[in-house]
Amino acid sequence: MLDTLKTRKLRGPRAGWFMLLGPAFVAAIAYVDPGNVAANLTSGARYGYLLVWVLVSANVMAMLVQYQSAKLGVVTGKSLPEHLGLRFGTRSRRLYWLQAEVVAMATDLAEVVGGAIALHLLFQVPLPLGGLIVGVASMGLLTVQNRHGQRHFESAIIALLVIITIGFLAGLVISPPDPAGVVGGLLPRFEGSGSIMLAAGMLGATVMPHAIYLHSQLAKDRHPDARSTPARLRQIIKATRIDVVLALILAGAVNIGMLLLAASTLGGVSGTDTIEGAHDAITSSLGPVVGVAFAVGLLASGLASTSVGAYAGSTIMGGLLHIRIPLQVRRMVSLIPAIILLWVGVDPTWALIVSQIVLSFGIPFALIPLLRLTASKSVMGEHRDGFPLRIAALISVVLIVALNALLLWLTFSGQA
Repeated sequence: MLDTLKTRKLRGPRAGWFMLLGPAFVAAIAYVDPGNVAANLTSGARYGYLLVWVLVSANVMAMLVQYQSAKLGVVTGKSLPEHLGLRFGTRSRRLYWLQAEVVAMATDLAEVVGGAIALHLLFQVPLPLGGLIVGVASMGLLTVQNRHGQRHFESAIIALLVIITIGFLAGLVISPPDPAGVVGGLLPRFEGSGSIMLAAGMLGATVMPHAIYLHSQLAKDRHPDARSTPARLRQIIKATRIDVVLALILAGAVNIGMLLLAASTLGGVSGTDTIEGAHDAITSSLGPVVGVAFAVGLLASGLASTSVGAYAGSTIMGGLLHIRIPLQVRRMVSLIPAIILLWVGVDPTWALIVSQIVLSFGIPFALIPLLRLTASKSVMGEHRDGFPLRIAALISVVLIVALNALLLWLTFSGQA
């Protein structure tokens, strides 16, 4: 009996830590959405292992900013959009919401289009109908959040994340990457303006503005008792750090794995500049089972990420405009642009890549306020970012803004 009691005492804290995890895995879905698939497959097919360093760097930045976002929500009990809504005037809040809404729409476009492509690959469903099916299915996931709470929603999203991981990484078992090529890809460099444009798209697909806004809300809602005592707050902050590291390691592995699969399988193969072409090449090279697994992973990615994107859009609107609308209504409204684009026949892979470039321009608008808030002692108290973290965050912001400025110059000078 005494041994049993001791075992329970030993297991209790571990079980408690496990139950504190979850919000970061929901936010991490944004990092493995269909936009990532397009950017990563295109990068690997065109440039081999050249841009591995971009994904590694972006994933480190993502860990940093997602931790800052979650910590802001836990420590202050307010999301990033709520903080901004309190500090901006009416006109500024509306303008800020407008740019955030454009980013959210670009996100939703990528997610719905990706899910529609997956349904077409699996069942030959027409793209507009596939987009509608993905939108309706995502409403079901959002209903789980509304009726059963965040914990059940987290469980559903994590289950989809497992499917995504298996679907996108299964091919690496059959076609492993070249170790020397992977190591060489860690050296920062470009090959022409095309690789710079792809790098910006990959950055936009990896460091996601809507995930930065949302994570603070997820952490705040998940840990309402975080500020009950100083000891409890320290415990939640530590759990949040673990949550972010684990979730982003998984998301980073999926992203890097997709690029490596494309580099080892799709290099020199014609038609791989589209997801459909890449799927055909993967199926031809690695077999139909891997091809189906890839398409299923893409479908899970579209379903999960579009649900999380709608959740983020609702969070942004509520914090900045103080307007709350049902998640299902938000889902229906944001679905319309994606369905229209699919209906008029816009190339879906092109739409995915462009959406990621749009996202990359929204990153500074999320990062700079987050950096200022988490460095403020008046906002964060004793839990404000330390000097090393502030420097690392500042370097990340400067690098992201510089890359976006370079992309703008290349685009308007006609060199991209």
